[in-house]
Amino acid sequence: MTQPTAWEHPEPLAVSSAPVPAYGTGSLADLLPTLAAGMGVPGMTSVIPELTPADRVCVFLVDGLGWEQLRAHPEDAPFLTSLLGSSRGGTGRPLTAGYPATTAASLASVGTGLPPGAHGLAGYTVRNPDTGELMNQLRWHPYTDPHAWQPYPTVFQLAEQAGVHAAQVSSPAFETTPLTRVALSGGTFLGRLSGEDRIDCAAEQLAAGDRSLVYTYYSELDGAGHRYGVDSDTWRGQLMTVDRLAQRLADQLPPRSVLYVTADHGMIDVPFDEQHRIDFDADWELRAGVALLGGEGRARHVYAVPGAEEDVLTCWREVLGEQFWVASREEAVAAGWFGPHIDDRVYARIGDVVAAARDDVLIIASEREPKESTMVGNHGSMTPAEQLVPLLEVRS
Repeated sequence: MTQPTAWEHPEPLAVSSAPVPAYGTGSLADLLPTLAAGMGVPGMTSVIPELTPADRVCVFLVDGLGWEQLRAHPEDAPFLTSLLGSSRGGTGRPLTAGYPATTAASLASVGTGLPPGAHGLAGYTVRNPDTGELMNQLRWHPYTDPHAWQPYPTVFQLAEQAGVHAAQVSSPAFETTPLTRVALSGGTFLGRLSGEDRIDCAAEQLAAGDRSLVYTYYSELDGAGHRYGVDSDTWRGQLMTVDRLAQRLADQLPPRSVLYVTADHGMIDVPFDEQHRIDFDADWELRAGVALLGGEGRARHVYAVPGAEEDVLTCWREVLGEQFWVASREEAVAAGWFGPHIDDRVYARIGDVVAAARDDVLIIASEREPKESTMVGNHGSMTPAEQLVPLLEVRS
């Protein structure tokens, strides 16, 4: 793709104009600490005041269920839509996912109660400062010691130590993955293949303790969005399934229980043309001075050749114009994109340049990332469609 000359580019977006996630007041990282504080777990702090404590708490996380996508399809999710109001004693509000709005970062934020700048899973792929290689934090490749990469305890571990019955109910394939170990371990993992079996098992686990903290997970909605888009028949069919599962769980809540339905990120469909899909592998301007391209299409970590950091930053700002928020590592950290503070071990994992999409555009890499470059639905950035996730409540 041929880019305009520098003087034809529009004025770059100011880094300060990016809508930073609501860390400390209403992000995914604040959910479990608030719930655990209500159960008397030491060290946990309640920062979402409208969440009234309960003895038994279940979090049902639906991968890819954004607040905006849910609100756009009320006919496909009548039960979840009813929770946006006050029926069944429920209330509905959005949380922000955190940056980047991607599964590995968000699940780690949920499980540890920490923003990405602390837990360290700061992107889909990031550079490992010890090896210089890109590490995929969803697939955990190349392998590195999980607890050196993410050393903090999970909220489930702390709850179990406090005498709370803790359990995770998910696909058996996730039981021993490094991501589960660093983000969601603690208590009992119960693998169940079907969504219905997971829901029924989650209800049983809620009733298994006088105080219970249970997590269950459904991934198929996200897969449908990536492959077919968030308004496709396949995606809408998955949303209908999610709606039935949520109602099935709500109907089985034991006494003194609360169910929260939430998600790890939303999603946006991106058209298949050169204006909306900028190919890094075919763009000499964007490639100049870049040693590694990390992150994903809407949330890029750009690692420069030593000494070329300023030139890469200047070029990316000029080429991407008003379509992306483009920040240096120092600017992104100072603006709080990854949280209010950054652990020392995490700092160098962040790109020398960080590019977050504002418009419905992607920076694909057709040769380096052939599969990811063909996805219809995408996520990662700080737009409402990606950042806002539901927090829907049902009490028994």
